[in-house]
Amino acid sequence: MAINLSTAGIHLYYAVESTAGTRPTAKSAYTDLVGVKSIPSMNPAPDTLETTDLNQTEYKTYIDGLKDLGGSLEFTFNLTQELVTMWSTLMEAYEAAKATGKATWFLIDIPGLTNGLYFTGNPSSMGIPEAGVNAVLEITNYITPTGAPVNAAKPTT
Repeated sequence: MAINLSTAGIHLYYAVESTAGTRPTAKSAYTDLVGVKSIPSMNPAPDTLETTDLNQTEYKTYIDGLKDLGGSLEFTFNLTQELVTMWSTLMEAYEAAKATGKATWFLIDIPGLTNGLYFTGNPSSMGIPEAGVNAVLEITNYITPTGAPVNAAKPTT
């Protein structure tokens, strides 16, 4: 019987490649971006490409096309000084890696699943969020994927 999962305990991590083109596999390479409140869907439907020919008399036919994650992914966080500091550190690591031809990897780790979801991406600088009366101050930070998501074993110790 399947065990249903909860969103409790999900983590978003990042790591910079030590060798260009190679995803980091050591857990110590990854930094936890704490305070994340929502993660966007990484399960897009493929485009459908119509292949109907003139022999068809009732239904159109299709093949799968490309998948589109939709550009920049939106991650919602509680806005804290800790987040501001962490995101600034992420941006510095990203810029340094980019200058040397290395990628920044992100990992979505869901407790109860054997594998994690990895993707390379470009984080955007953090701005100032909208604010309202009597509300938790939240911010949406953006990461633009630069490669296809990879479902692979979680980092080792």
